[in-house]
Formats: sequence, C-alpha cells, structure tokens
Amino acid sequence: MLLAGADKGVYRVSGVTDPGDITVRKVLDAPRAERVRHFDAVDGVFAATETGLYYSANGRDWADLHVPEDTVWAVTIAPSGDRIYAGTVPAKVYVSSLPAEGIAAEELEWRELDGFRQLPSRDEWGVPRHNNQGRVRDLCIHPASPNRLIAGVEPGGVHVSTDGGETWTERNDGVHDDIHSLHVVADGELLAATGVGLYRTTDAGRLWTRLDDHVKQRYFRTVYQYEGVVYASAANVPPSAQWETPDADPELFTSQHGTSLEQIDVPCADEVVVGWTTLDEMLIGATHRGTLLKTHGETWEIIGELPSSETIPGCYYNLTPFPQ
Repeated sequence: MLLAGADKGVYRVSGVTDPGDITVRKVLDAPRAERVRHFDAVDGVFAATETGLYYSANGRDWADLHVPEDTVWAVTIAPSGDRIYAGTVPAKVYVSSLPAEGIAAEELEWRELDGFRQLPSRDEWGVPRHNNQGRVRDLCIHPASPNRLIAGVEPGGVHVSTDGGETWTERNDGVHDDIHSLHVVADGELLAATGVGLYRTTDAGRLWTRLDDHVKQRYFRTVYQYEGVVYASAANVPPSAQWETPDADPELFTSQHGTSLEQIDVPCADEVVVGWTTLDEMLIGATHRGTLLKTHGETWEIIGELPSSETIPGCYYNLTPFPQ
C-alpha cells in the first residue's frame, strides 16, 4: 500500500504495483500534509501537516500527537525507536520519548531543543512571503549514526547535531540556504533539493558538491536515490511563478556516482515530479498535477492520478510505502 500526502490531506493508494486500475481514498482530512513517513523502528505512519503531527497504526485511523506548534512539516524517529523529533513553523525542533509498546498521544511529553534556537544564522532565516519565519522542512537520521540529527530549513540551510539535538552546528558552506528536502543515501551522504540547485555531501554537510551546473533548470522540490541512481525533477521557476506556463520548462534528471545531471524522457514531460518513494522494488513518482508514475529499469508508465490541488500552484505531493 502507498500513502500520499497532499494539500488537502493524506490518501491511501491501492493497486500501485498490480495490473489494472488503482484506487485512491482520503484517510486523513488535514491541510497541507507536507511529510508522510513510515519508519522501520516503529509500527504505524506519521503525517506532518499544517494543523499538527498525526499518527496512525493502521493507515486509516489518526490521532493528533499535540506538538506545541500548530504547523509541523518534518518528522523523524531515532533508529532505536525510543525518540521522535518534530520540525515546525516557525523553525523549531521538538523531541519526545516514545513508549516501548504503542504510541498514545497522551503519553508524549514534547520538549523544545533550545540549542536549535542558538544557531548563529537564525536571525537571518525567513523571507517576507513566509512572514519572515524559517520553516523546518526536513529531519533526517541514519542508523549508523543514531545521535546525528540533520535539519533542513527553508530558508535557513542545513544544520547538524551529533548529540541527539541538544547542540547544533551549521553546515551551510557550499549549499543554498533555501532547503526544500533532504535525502539520506548513506551514513554522512546526503542530497539536498533547494530553490537554487541540487547538492550532494559525503561528510554530513562539511563539504557540498553541486550537481546541476550544466542544466538551466534550478528549482528543485525533492530528490531521491534508487538502485544507485539519483532522480530529481527541476523547473526554471518556482510554482508561485506558475508551473503551468512555458517558462517552467520542467525536466527530469538522473545522476550516477556523484556526476552531473543528465536529462531523461518520461511520459508527462511538462510536469514536475515532487514526490518519490520505492514500493516492491519499483520507483514511484508523483507530479505537481497528481500524476503517478512508476518504473523498474528504463521503462516509465503512468499508473493513475491523485486528487489535484485547486489552491496551491504546484501541489507538493509526498509518498511513503506502508505495510498492510
């Protein structure tokens, strides 16, 4: 089963890897589900939305986990399964212990990680169109470094903690600060999709390499690695400048072994892929119009559609597999 977050909530998508039509059904009515995530360390699935962080044990019934801030756009779990982290708007990071058996909202005790407020560049985060507030857009942990928490802020850059979020270091040298999403490839190896470029680091952000030097598209929403190949879609302009116009000129790119991007052809060439995941060894993508794509190898196929956005120019779909 696949779960998709969109601007109107979370949808359950069945039949993705089977022949025939897929079925799409809304399972959570919450505005702008920015991150829908399943983690191996705990049962269930989490949805970070404009109205809070929600949890479901079965993908159908949801409970608000009552993070102190209303808007939660990032969530991750410690590899041990004993801690949960939430990134919010305005840009704060919260942590709570998780019970050994089952997750109940009333048992969570959220604590703000004050060290995140002490980052030197914090006063520079935010732009007028975001009410001059930075927004935590992603949180990541790799199992090999369970105490290293990585946060991506829009705009505000990449920041790393090596003690579970108590103290933080800025890792912004060489990466644009308009972070849209982070993708963990390996321990210390990250990909960053930003409003101005696509970047890669192999040392947890101490040094970044830009991958999009030889393409004209610069606006990246998300990035993903599948079977050793990096996939990323980009446009010439942000969605607020109307991805439906010829000025957008979106393309889908791949990169292998840290090399520069190469353009590839897909069935919906005029759409920006804004969400990726892997399901049953297939790469699944969702475009800004809600088109669902899949591939296993070099052949791409349109398999269905998600409900399209009527309010956000360039709906930000995100995907996660969920065991049935």
